[in-house]
Amino acid sequence: MARHNIDHAGLQRADILAFYETEAPDDIPFAAAKISHVVLKVSDLERSVGFYTRIMGFRVSDAYPESMMPGRMVFLRCNDDHHGVALVGGGSGASENQELHHFAFEVGSLDQMFAAREHLRKHGVAIEFEGRRRAGQQIALEFSDPDGHQLEICWGMDRLGPHDVSRPPEEWREAGSLEEAAQNPPRGQVIAVPFEP
Repeated sequence: MARHNIDHAGLQRADILAFYETEAPDDIPFAAAKISHVVLKVSDLERSVGFYTRIMGFRVSDAYPESMMPGRMVFLRCNDDHHGVALVGGGSGASENQELHHFAFEVGSLDQMFAAREHLRKHGVAIEFEGRRRAGQQIALEFSDPDGHQLEICWGMDRLGPHDVSRPPEEWREAGSLEEAAQNPPRGQVIAVPFEP
């Protein structure tokens, strides 16, 4: 099925609507605040560390030898957390993306999205999608790491409180480029000044 369609009838199916009835109880004694980190198995640890440092801008926090982790392990950070991504060597080859679909990294401005696109292009990273999809309404760049793990750089995702309702599909503003996404924002997505590429 094409990723650029809004199936209004499908969104109203009973099995889909039933998901919205699933609620977290208010008495859970903890609150997960964010996704802390992702650990990936990779086939060539040096190559992958190079990608995440030289292309994605991560910094190495720590590394384990084979005696501490079979395949060796490298912890990488993109903010002040010790690590957001950790890589373990010894992967059998390219990822089939059967369990993990993708993971995303948020940047702080639309200008950084345009800068990220140019940086990826400069380093020969194939961009598989750019623009804005549907639910969440974030502006995104989608691409893969050397092992085929699908990645996203994004900005402007809708924010929801615990009992807020997400925006209806009628308010989704799909876009096939960063420029189109910047020129046609959904309600509430504040783009301070139009970006001039």
